[in-house]
Amino acid sequence: MMAASLLRRDKKATAAHLKADLNRTDNSSGLRQLQELLDAVLNPEKPAADTEALDWCKCLIAGGEGFEEFCKTVRSYDNATLCGLVWTANFVAYRCRTCGISPCMSLCAECFNNGDHTGHDFNMFRSQAGGACDCGDSNVMRESGFCRRHRLRTGENVPSIPRDLLLMSEMVLPRFILCIIQYLRDGYIEPDTSTERDLQKVLQQLEPQISFLEELTKMGGAMRTVLTKILTNQQTFKELSMGQEENLYAKKNYDKYLSALKNSGLVSVEEKAQGATADVTVGAEGGAGALVLLGSTAPASPDESNKEEDQDAGQSVGQRKRVKLSSSTKDPCIIESLKHKCFLEELLFWTIKYEFPQKMVTFLLNMLPDQDYKITFTKTFVQHYAFIMKTLMKSHESDTMSNRIVHISVQLFSNEELARHVTEECQLLDIMVTVLLYMMESCLIKSELQDEENSRHVVVNCSEALLKNNTYWPLVSDFINILSHQSVAKKFLEDHSLLMLWMSFVSFFQGMNLNKRELNEHVEFESQTYYAAFAAELEACAQPMWGLLTHCKVKETQEYTKTVVRYCLETLQIWFDAIGFIDEPAPNQVTFHLPLHRYYAMFLSKAVKCQGLDLDSLLPDQEMLMKIMVHPLQIQACLSEIHSNMWVRNGLQIKGQAMTYVQSHFCNSMIDPDIYLLQVCASRLDPDYFISSVFERFKVVDLLTMASQHQNAVLDSEQERPMLEGALTFLVILTSLRIHLGMTDDEILRSEMVSQLCMNDRTHSALLDLIPENPNPKSGIVPGSCSFEEMLSAVADFKAPVFEPGGSMQQGMYTPKAEVWEKEFDPIMVVLRTVYRRDVQSAMDRYSAFLKQCGIHTGNPWPPYKERTPLHPCYKGLIKLLHCKTLHIVIFTLLYKIWMDHQNMSEHVLCMVLYLIELGLDNQVQDNTVDEEPCIEEHCHDSWFPGTNLLSNLHHIINFVRVRVPETAPEVKREAPPSTSTEASSYGQVEDSSANSRRLTGNWRENLREAQVFSLVAERRRKFQEIINRSNTEATQVVRPKSSSTRWVPPGTPPQLVTEILEIRESMLSLLIKLHQKLSSKQNSLSASWLEDMDTSRHAHGDGITAIERILTKAATRSCQIKRSIQDICGKVCPPVPPKKNSPTDKKTMDKEERRQRARERQQKLLAEFASRQKSFMETAMDVESPETEAAMDLGASEVMESEVLYDCVICGQSGPSTEDRPTGLVVLLQASSVLGHRCKSKEAKNLPTSDEEHIYAADTCGVAHDVRLTLMQRFFKDSSCLQSVSIGWDGGVYVQTCGHTLHIDCHKSYMESLRNDQVLQGFSVDKGEFTCPLCRQFANSVLPCRPGRGTEAGTWHTPTNKKMCVLVKEVEDLQEKIGLFPTESNLSKEMEFVIKDIKNTTQKKYMDYGKNPGSPDNDFLFMYSVARTNLELELVHRGGNLCSGGASAAAKRSCLNQLFHVLAMHMRLYSIDSAYNPWTKLTQIVQSREADDFDEERPEVPMLFRDVPSLLIIFVLTMPQPLRKEHFTCVVKMLYNLQFTQALAALSSKFSPEERHAWSTAGALKKNTANAEKSFEALLSHVISDLSTDKSVYKVNAEETSMLISSVWSPQSIEFSLQQFCLPFLRLSCLLQHHLYGDNLTGCLEEEEFSSLAVCLGLLPSAPQPSNVVHSASCLQWPVGAFDLVTQWCVEVTGLSQMQAEQSLTLLVQDPLWAAPRLLQLPDNYNIIFQYYHRKACTACKKVPKDPALCLVCGAFVCLKGVCCKQQGTCECVLHSQHCGAATGIFLLINASVIIIIRGHRFCLWGSVYLDAHGEEDRDLRRGKPLFLCEERYRVLEQQWVSHTFDHINKRWGPHYNGL
Repeated sequence: MMAASLLRRDKKATAAHLKADLNRTDNSSGLRQLQELLDAVLNPEKPAADTEALDWCKCLIAGGEGFEEFCKTVRSYDNATLCGLVWTANFVAYRCRTCGISPCMSLCAECFNNGDHTGHDFNMFRSQAGGACDCGDSNVMRESGFCRRHRLRTGENVPSIPRDLLLMSEMVLPRFILCIIQYLRDGYIEPDTSTERDLQKVLQQLEPQISFLEELTKMGGAMRTVLTKILTNQQTFKELSMGQEENLYAKKNYDKYLSALKNSGLVSVEEKAQGATADVTVGAEGGAGALVLLGSTAPASPDESNKEEDQDAGQSVGQRKRVKLSSSTKDPCIIESLKHKCFLEELLFWTIKYEFPQKMVTFLLNMLPDQDYKITFTKTFVQHYAFIMKTLMKSHESDTMSNRIVHISVQLFSNEELARHVTEECQLLDIMVTVLLYMMESCLIKSELQDEENSRHVVVNCSEALLKNNTYWPLVSDFINILSHQSVAKKFLEDHSLLMLWMSFVSFFQGMNLNKRELNEHVEFESQTYYAAFAAELEACAQPMWGLLTHCKVKETQEYTKTVVRYCLETLQIWFDAIGFIDEPAPNQVTFHLPLHRYYAMFLSKAVKCQGLDLDSLLPDQEMLMKIMVHPLQIQACLSEIHSNMWVRNGLQIKGQAMTYVQSHFCNSMIDPDIYLLQVCASRLDPDYFISSVFERFKVVDLLTMASQHQNAVLDSEQERPMLEGALTFLVILTSLRIHLGMTDDEILRSEMVSQLCMNDRTHSALLDLIPENPNPKSGIVPGSCSFEEMLSAVADFKAPVFEPGGSMQQGMYTPKAEVWEKEFDPIMVVLRTVYRRDVQSAMDRYSAFLKQCGIHTGNPWPPYKERTPLHPCYKGLIKLLHCKTLHIVIFTLLYKIWMDHQNMSEHVLCMVLYLIELGLDNQVQDNTVDEEPCIEEHCHDSWFPGTNLLSNLHHIINFVRVRVPETAPEVKREAPPSTSTEASSYGQVEDSSANSRRLTGNWRENLREAQVFSLVAERRRKFQEIINRSNTEATQVVRPKSSSTRWVPPGTPPQLVTEILEIRESMLSLLIKLHQKLSSKQNSLSASWLEDMDTSRHAHGDGITAIERILTKAATRSCQIKRSIQDICGKVCPPVPPKKNSPTDKKTMDKEERRQRARERQQKLLAEFASRQKSFMETAMDVESPETEAAMDLGASEVMESEVLYDCVICGQSGPSTEDRPTGLVVLLQASSVLGHRCKSKEAKNLPTSDEEHIYAADTCGVAHDVRLTLMQRFFKDSSCLQSVSIGWDGGVYVQTCGHTLHIDCHKSYMESLRNDQVLQGFSVDKGEFTCPLCRQFANSVLPCRPGRGTEAGTWHTPTNKKMCVLVKEVEDLQEKIGLFPTESNLSKEMEFVIKDIKNTTQKKYMDYGKNPGSPDNDFLFMYSVARTNLELELVHRGGNLCSGGASAAAKRSCLNQLFHVLAMHMRLYSIDSAYNPWTKLTQIVQSREADDFDEERPEVPMLFRDVPSLLIIFVLTMPQPLRKEHFTCVVKMLYNLQFTQALAALSSKFSPEERHAWSTAGALKKNTANAEKSFEALLSHVISDLSTDKSVYKVNAEETSMLISSVWSPQSIEFSLQQFCLPFLRLSCLLQHHLYGDNLTGCLEEEEFSSLAVCLGLLPSAPQPSNVVHSASCLQWPVGAFDLVTQWCVEVTGLSQMQAEQSLTLLVQDPLWAAPRLLQLPDNYNIIFQYYHRKACTACKKVPKDPALCLVCGAFVCLKGVCCKQQGTCECVLHSQHCGAATGIFLLINASVIIIIRGHRFCLWGSVYLDAHGEEDRDLRRGKPLFLCEERYRVLEQQWVSHTFDHINKRWGPHYNGL
């Protein structure tokens, strides 16, 4: 009852009252009250969403004060020395490899930026699974890397906390946590029940409660200590967990919890029950492979045996098979159900059950800085490990769950101290291995490798979700993580039963994903499971292997290696038995997965390389070696088969497997160990046996015959050559690769790097990625080894990124140094490392280019031969391969076949054969004693060569060889020679023995049946038997040389083989010399004395000829006998006569050669001609990328042209004039542009804001200034007059550009039709009128009609005039009076209307309607002349803002202004200006002031001094009849100059201080009466000042301000300069206009002389002034009437304005026409500055942090890319902004990706990045996270493209954005 009364009272008061009670010594009543209150408040039967309980808890914990204040107080006692900030996925964090001890170390941005990491190897990364900050934790990182806060350990000096502060928390929180747990128990529903299961809903309701717990953890160390006590206290849990006896709800709740616990063991309850009843005969069935493997691991102790049977749920094959876990696990608790002892354990349990909700995970991790908690939590986590795995396997959201698991485990297991502790106390290793085994068992299938029927081996099924979705990776990654700690790894390596368990786990992957070659039809369904298999082997087998290997580096760890090697061999033996393997691999099968072989290989390698163990002590017997060698060799042969297209019916995926096997992330765990293992086997097995095996596996035995024809039972003829090349290349790799045979780690790194760089220039990141991680870990610098960077600078040069504007943006690349090409290029390594065959070719091409460039060799070079590092003594046996008869016979046969031009030989074959010979010469066998085997005389092939040494066999001559050939072969035609030679022998299908050959001379065909066939196959079998039976007594019988094992002949092949005897009489030496002649196509290419003249230095690089010379030289230096033989042979050598070739054919071949030569010459000629044509075309058809080239058609050339201009149509190719009926048009691109509007006064670009204090103000831009001006005018003056007094189009003006090509408009229409029907459109929309120029492919969207008639005005229009000024003024006035006639309706006029429509549609409505009544003629009129103004202004900008450079600008070449003017003029002539309002009259006459009363109701016109002079010029020119005489144009310019000059004086005068104004006024007044006062600025200035000072003086306003501002005094020079600057923009525009209308050349000049040069050009000054006299701007004035009267008239208009305030008239008077060039924002040098400020900045519109933030680089606006929140009418914010800011052109920097996108209208493209890392590379999407720096050149290129409007032309990859950006 008391509780009820408490509940009604005020919460704060109650809390304070209770706290006081509890602080008394006798606190029993307080306790009772509190408990009752909590019973009432924290009642789990209330819905969780009710926040009342939470409010009560907050108040109670705070003990009466406000919760916020309480938090602050507690925080002040925070004693934490760790940061421990927890983050979730997608958070941006940092990793510094220099400071990290564990590779998983990470820092939050704040700790990173507050620590000193300059020069460290760090990167920023986006967290995938979430993480926590390790700052302050010296177990994970070095203290030097701590940030300021955690380095100073501020936490340690905090005073201890007063007891009463947290008293209430200790009382209230246990109940609060219990309440949460009860809700979780209640809400949980098992997944297999029928009811609807919505765990998310339960969690959503608990959101506030869990968030509250999270808030508590953030209060710091003091509060975490309290929480830890509560969570780990076993007593509290006992008391509270079950609830009170009488509370029914609590009891039910507890039962729910117990039933949930039931199935938490590794083996569920039902399975146990079932296991007991099932009969345990599983061992008898074939399916128990896993059991068999494990059964032998450790004998089960008798008391456990009954348990064993329990757990063995003996189901039949194919279903789930259980490993007998108990027999091998030390601790049965892994298998039993869980039991909980404290709140923490139950909380974790529910966290797992609910599949790791993010909030719970964050709460559990936030507590980790508390050490006691960390230890307890880690143990709890380990205890639940098996349960986690079970839940993960059942989960539908395994990806998310995996991430969350790793989020937790990586925090626990990265700490070596902790990992060791749990390993010792909780059997962490046993648990992990057991759990992994258990997991993989759920997806085992029977292996089909080798003996399909009887195989007892089981493998994982790669198509199961478990492997396909990588569900196992959290467990594997934890395992790898703990193995990285030495103490843990040692425990693992010392525990034999664990090792054996692990080996059985690895054997599940041995032979998985078996490929069977499809021989008939193409496989129906290409499975993509292979990637799952490769990933599984890499992650589950190889990574742990590398982890273990890192701890086996020193002598002291020998024992570990021995143990692992022993278990590998045992497991391999078990595997061979299980698959039923005897000696031959099953045909047409291959698996790329042999992890057991690879474990064995890598531990062997480590043992020899680092631990000084003797190899032989670790090797098994010969028989086992023969078995071990089979499968890796099978893979090498299959690689060759796959590349020879023999597996093509298995689909593309088999190629994918072959590539993945050698790919950089896999090669060091797959192909390298395989080759090393084969090298070990080769060094220990009989070389003849090994070589025979290789050729047999590669299926080329039949090819190795001296006969010119043969039958191959297993290969098609087109596969023979690639397979032979494959076999030889493999042998070369095998005998020359030294990666595991003696190279140091540095040498390995160097050769890897060189081989990658030789294939292609590489970027730094690509190189890092391509070089295998082991044995050179790139993360963390291994002491003593050469770092990646040092090695890179030793072998490569950096090529800085190049910028071709318009080209694709290059990245910084590394390219091999010259000496690397010369001395280190190793084609063998390249072949080993190439994923694509084309890379080998690429490396060779680059090599030959280098040789050409250095002049070393000009032809087609052969792969260079590279000297090898010496072999480690253990592997010397490998050299025997090069010195064995079998190989020599093969070499001899192949040399002969190549010399005789047999089919299927190739240069590559010869190259590899020579390589093998050279390797043999370079690696001599030390002891030249005779082979130990006693039965040497009996060897079948002795008659070939006397011994095994290559040197002695080289000059051994072979006379006769007996071959089996098909009857059709050319050899059969001849009679057999009387064979008396003892050398009648053969090889391949060969038979031999001197006795036989003598006996066979006469009737040898009958005796054929007795003849023995000696073949590779038989030889191999014999050796195999011999090795196996060495101990047996029958050995002698088996080794009988005349063994009758005949060659197996497949049924159905035509047995038409006959035996023939060939006369050879050659030795390897003689064949080499003959091949030398053949290659150099000269007889006697080697003179007898050539050896003496040999220059050995040039032998390193060259082609086959060089290679043969090099070999001969080497052989001669090593043996005098060979030297003599060579001289003999060279002396008497003669060219080979191939069989069946007589003279006519020779003649034929001769002719053939000549014919070929001629054909080649013809082709060269044609190509040259074609190239020159192309060049001339390129010169005429200019292209955006080369603005310097002349336009195809110079619009506006200065020379006088013929009567009509002729245009070429680029579609139909005809040339002709443009006529009214069939007009020609220019291909143009119309685009709206706001570039002009973004200009500012200052030349400096604005800075991008990177803090809250900085801002960008747009008020000072050109666009805004003009808007303000127009609005102000429209307030006071007549609208129609306002609309003629300014220009618009600064924002959203229409810019017209052309590529200069013309076409008939009707041709264009049909072209558009064809485009419309052609569906394959690249990024442009035909419906919007877009197309590409048919000739130069430039983007365009309209056609501008060319007017018929003459070109640029010639003759009469140009004649200089002598007419008086007044006459011209009158003529101009009359011309203006002429009413514009409507043009006759014609095709041309229609097209002109269309084009105007296009121009209007180009920009948005808001950029056209400035008048009071939209759509009025005045509005139209304004828009028209503004288009002209925009284009003139933009051309000025493109010319650099002035005309100093003269006419040589690219822009003019392709300008379409002339055409554009005529189109505009035709339209503007339709609007005549009412003569009453014609500004011309006010400009040139003194007008009687009209009676004011007429105009009372109307607003006045805009005074002349407020009008924009360039606008008036364009209006006059466009409204007068075309073509306009030049004299009239000049007259208009002169009159307007007078106005412009007066405006300049007025503007200037307003800047004076009143005193100065008075002084200038009086000084000027004196000059008024002098002779040319009208041309003196002093007189005029004084007149203007006095006029503007009358009545309503405009100067009143700023009297105070100006005196403050201006300290400098105005001198006549500075005034003159200001006046010139003010008038320059007008002169530039007039000059440009004149240039386009009349084709006048623009003369270049210095910037100082620009004014005078333009004045002369426009006829304002008579002729070029002398440099000595300074030009005065006033001297250009020519007044039509009295100057002072006219000026007064203009001034009175201003002073007579009644409505306007003085300051407003001043604003309009002081217009400043000068603007700086448009600039993009200035970006900071370091990208991190932008990223840190913007990536968490909230969007101004929706106040959320956008997922993809972007920045406008033109105005700095911060927008959401693709953000739905800021969409308006279906258009996303970036697109909206681009329309608003750039009239549909937007340049955005994507903050999270560092790239720039361009939006242009309805299309967009990725432009690239302007931020590059230290190696000149972009980092799109910030994947690498290295520091990025601004690349100025790229940014300039971007700005250039923006200003010149060339985005459309230069960037090629555009796509529609559908308003979704």
